[in-house]
Amino acid sequence: MNNLKTVGLLAFMTALLAWVVYAFGGGFGWMIAVIVGFNLLAYFFSAKMALASAGARPVTEQELPQVYAMVRRLTMQMGMPEPGIYVIDSPQPNAFATGRSPKKAAVAVTTGILQTLDNNELEAVLGHELAHVQNRDILIGSVAAMIGAALSVVARMGFWFGGGDNRNNPLGAIGAILSIIIAPIVAMLIQFAISRTREFQADKSGAEITGQPLQLASALAKISAGTARVPMRVNEATSQLFIDNPLKAARGRQMTKWFSTHPPVEERIERLQNMAMGVS
Repeated sequence: MNNLKTVGLLAFMTALLAWVVYAFGGGFGWMIAVIVGFNLLAYFFSAKMALASAGARPVTEQELPQVYAMVRRLTMQMGMPEPGIYVIDSPQPNAFATGRSPKKAAVAVTTGILQTLDNNELEAVLGHELAHVQNRDILIGSVAAMIGAALSVVARMGFWFGGGDNRNNPLGAIGAILSIIIAPIVAMLIQFAISRTREFQADKSGAEITGQPLQLASALAKISAGTARVPMRVNEATSQLFIDNPLKAARGRQMTKWFSTHPPVEERIERLQNMAMGVS
């Protein structure tokens, strides 16, 4: 269901982009090509950009032997290459994975999560992050971001410089105005919905990989308490990669579900508890 929902949301975003281009009379192929080019460039360098933005540094197996051992055991079980291991010097308990493919992946953990979780909980979190890599969630997020950027730029450029026959058509003009206001907002909400869906899927896949849904639930409870209390300096664009929103403490309040890149922790924990009991 999570995968079907993701496909449906991406299809809706694509249809929305086609409608906006049509509303402005078309002729924006060159603009979309430029946007696609920039996003493809960002996609190929996404791992380096995300790691640098989070202040992550590579660590050796001698520095974090327990993390290397867990990741090695999990990747062997999953039949995928070992990712690069990074650490972020932050007291906030958190972690994220990035990379355009399993061969180009990296997993980063904070010093705070190493101090907060026990070994079983930490392994459950690593399983969640490796599931993101296996499920190609970086690619899915990049496609959603690309379509969202195209929607926003086409709507604005079309309003000022395009419009085709809509310029002399009052109804067409109204449609154009609505598209410039509504389309980017809808695109943003769909991007957030896709991000939440992929988190649910990574929870499920990670729990299946480790066989420890309750340990992941316990880890999420501890991580959520930490992210709400301990601030962390992270770029807004990178924050959605983390297992829990690292900006919660800085914002001082919980975002409404529709405007959140992460599902409510309570719902994630409930799903994992149901999974442990065999409830679908």
